Amino acid sequence: METVITEKENKLGAATKSGGKFWNFVVYGVSILILFVVAVEMINIMFYDPYGDEKFLFRTAGMLAGYDIANLTWYMFGSLLILLMMGLPLAFVTGGLGVVFIYLVGDQAMLNILPSRIFPMMTNSDLAAIPLFIFMASMLERAGIIEEMFSVVYKWMGGLRGGLAAATIVASTILAAMVGVIGAAVVTMGIIALPAMLQRDYDEQIALGSIMAGGTLGILIPPSILAILYAVVAQQSVGELYIGSLAPGLLLSGMYVTYVLVRSYLNKDLCPAIPPEDCISLGEKLKLLKSLIAPIILVFLVLGLLFGGIATPVEAAGIGSCGAVFVALLSGKLSLIGLKEASMQTLRASSMVLWIMFGASVFVGFYILQGGQAFITEMLLGTGLGSYGILFFMMILLVILGMFLDWVGILLLAVPIFVPIIKSLTFPGLFGLPGPDPNQIALWFGVLYLINMQMSFLSPPFGYALFYIRGVTPPHIKMGTIFKASLVFLVMQCIGLAICVLFPIVITYFPDLVYGH
Repeated sequence: METVITEKENKLGAATKSGGKFWNFVVYGVSILILFVVAVEMINIMFYDPYGDEKFLFRTAGMLAGYDIANLTWYMFGSLLILLMMGLPLAFVTGGLGVVFIYLVGDQAMLNILPSRIFPMMTNSDLAAIPLFIFMASMLERAGIIEEMFSVVYKWMGGLRGGLAAATIVASTILAAMVGVIGAAVVTMGIIALPAMLQRDYDEQIALGSIMAGGTLGILIPPSILAILYAVVAQQSVGELYIGSLAPGLLLSGMYVTYVLVRSYLNKDLCPAIPPEDCISLGEKLKLLKSLIAPIILVFLVLGLLFGGIATPVEAAGIGSCGAVFVALLSGKLSLIGLKEASMQTLRASSMVLWIMFGASVFVGFYILQGGQAFITEMLLGTGLGSYGILFFMMILLVILGMFLDWVGILLLAVPIFVPIIKSLTFPGLFGLPGPDPNQIALWFGVLYLINMQMSFLSPPFGYALFYIRGVTPPHIKMGTIFKASLVFLVMQCIGLAICVLFPIVITYFPDLVYGH
């Protein structure tokens, strides 16, 4: 999992440089203005009665106290959009705006609600699984498991037309069960698989699309980091969400592989098979599997403990982390430097996630406290849309948000508002088909949300996976080609989402089987 300077970031940097001194003056001016306002407010707090009429120059506390929730919605989310478009970090924008609006609506005493929003999250034990799973992924990557896995799958499937692209998707599916972090999967497979496919004259769009679509499977297939965060925010069982998302994840993976193989069979020139002399015998293929025995046992052990209810997510993640170190030891690639790098990467990734969680929790928590939840609910119900119409509207909104925000920010801004609305609705089913069990609506929506996030990663023009892959493609491949490559797989994701909406049993069958609902 390496840091990749994406095309998106390059464009942002170029735009910033082109602004030159003008934007520097704007930033300096705004900073001076903010410092001036803060200084005046500090004088008011220290030397003037906060509840009296006396003030020094002006007083900002309580300025928005008389505003209704409709106006407050425009101010809060409008300022959020503006600051994010300026390229400021999401964690500090949401947290900072939350503090500012708390003060503008109330006063310094109202800031005491901050600890009440943050401390419950800090004491949530499920969050401890996030750094453990990230560390597990980092150690497996440093053990060379990803390259070895792709090599084995390729040699098994390379004799088929389109076999290399199909092998990329299969390897990405297995990788999703090891990593659970989207950017890492797309970039890693792009570095390993893309040169091999282009060297064998594969169609560029199929090659790129199979990497991007396969790489985003980490959102759905356990142990997904996003699923853990959703479960924490929506107060949903992590184990149920993992089991419920497994079947849709495998369904999408199967759809991708089927498309590649069928398309390659119909058009022999798109994805040629490897020459017969390069193919290996069944015995040699079986020998190759021995290098993957340890990591596959580790993945099945972790998921088995989770699915069987034997271990909590944190306990399973702890076993996975220890197992990853053991796998690295068996491969002969365990070193103190590797442990240090994996630990530092885990620290950076976990800190990013937690800071966004704290900031968004303050922002959204204050908005809900001011009546934002009831306002959004009344607004959606007032549109006259039925329960499925509201669900469809939410899914479109999630995909649009995914074009501009990262997955953690979307979850923490949208899910606390959407989940209570979904729970209050009834879903009788479409076209005479049965709907989800009322007790399983939160689980059903959770998996639909994860599929939506997959779609947002592939949606042109700002889907993150498009820019992840652009960072590792040869110069002759243009962004237009990457956009076109994503569209077919985006359509398949839409079909998979529609199947899960029409047939909720795809999501709920295995959780019912395991937990006996």
